[in-house]
Amino acid sequence: MNRTMTLDTLDEGTSGRVAGLMINGPMRRRLQDIGLIDGTEVVCLRKSPSGDPVAYLIRGAVIALRSEDSSKILIENRAAAF
Repeated sequence: MNRTMTLDTLDEGTSGRVAGLMINGPMRRRLQDIGLIDGTEVVCLRKSPSGDPVAYLIRGAVIALRSEDSSKILIENRAAAF
């Protein structure tokens, strides 16, 4: 079952597909440049001990994002990735 949520709420080991970006300006462009466009699969790999930043697998690359930014990325949640 799919449900829409923000990327920062994704648990370790789970994946989702990008459903939209709720951010504008240079940061929106940066997120699009690293591959965060509609339909892209994202896997939450590891959360730091403090919870920020979080490592995500995006199009074959491991990218760390701050919760300030990941909270503005809508995803459709899926079952466990591994």
